[in-house]
Amino acid sequence: MLQSFLTVGQQVVIIFILIAVGCVCAKAKIINEIGARCLTNIVLYAVTPCVMLDVFQRDFDTSMLTGLGISAAAAVGVHLLSIFIARICIHDKDKSRNVVLRFAVIFSNCGFMCLPLERALLGDDGAFYGGIFIAVFNIMLWTYGLVLMSGNTSLLSIKNLAFNPGIIGVLVGLVIFIFSIKPPEIITTPIELLSNLNTPLPMLVIGYHLYKSNLKEALRDKKAYLAIALRLVAVPLISLGALYLCGLRGTVLTATVIAASAPTAATTTMFASRFDRQVQTSVNLVSLSTIFSIITMSLIVAFTLTIA
Repeated sequence: MLQSFLTVGQQVVIIFILIAVGCVCAKAKIINEIGARCLTNIVLYAVTPCVMLDVFQRDFDTSMLTGLGISAAAAVGVHLLSIFIARICIHDKDKSRNVVLRFAVIFSNCGFMCLPLERALLGDDGAFYGGIFIAVFNIMLWTYGLVLMSGNTSLLSIKNLAFNPGIIGVLVGLVIFIFSIKPPEIITTPIELLSNLNTPLPMLVIGYHLYKSNLKEALRDKKAYLAIALRLVAVPLISLGALYLCGLRGTVLTATVIAASAPTAATTTMFASRFDRQVQTSVNLVSLSTIFSIITMSLIVAFTLTIA
């Protein structure tokens, strides 16, 4: 359990070093508002689908296909639980702020932070099941999350879904896995290189916004603490209990809980910026939840490894 605690803590520290680099770039005016928006679009529309394609490049296996279905069902359950908890517990008179707070509870940093951790603790199988969670995350993000943050249901169209980069990445990745397709190296190498940007680029964006933020104000925000507590403690523990009672064990359970226990998604800031919501609130939530996750995530994941 101690080793698991140290591994998770180390991963979080790495994330913060990247955020610090973003702060330095902002201070040195290497990144400005326009640059941050451009980096956001690169991550959402280019990097994210490449992550899906990279994770699913493996030989087809019947047992893994069964695990895929179970993992997908567990991921859907975790997201539905998160939506329910957010709607019940988060209420703010400021509509823009209320949206950001709920979004922060629902969506975890499962893509940018968890894949390296899942691979370190659980090997390639852990990364594969973590990829399934990210696939469900992307579908929920570009459907429920898109409508929640934009407030515009017209964006939820068949056309937008069909051409959404995150969902396209999921579908193509599944085809690659199921049919054991082996793309040539000239294709896989660029995909791998782009997928490697999945963690550093969003953290640079967060670092930029963090430099522009007022941490003293963030530390006085009581509702932010509530949202963070729900994200880091309530959602993962309730998810762990429910999945355990349903008989889920082993790598699938651990990978799911790792993803569920991650801090607020960096996508919260990227979506808030894109749809002109309260970016400052989103930055505070991402930053503070990541800080607190050094303890909460380490303990929850270590406990899950013990009982899984």
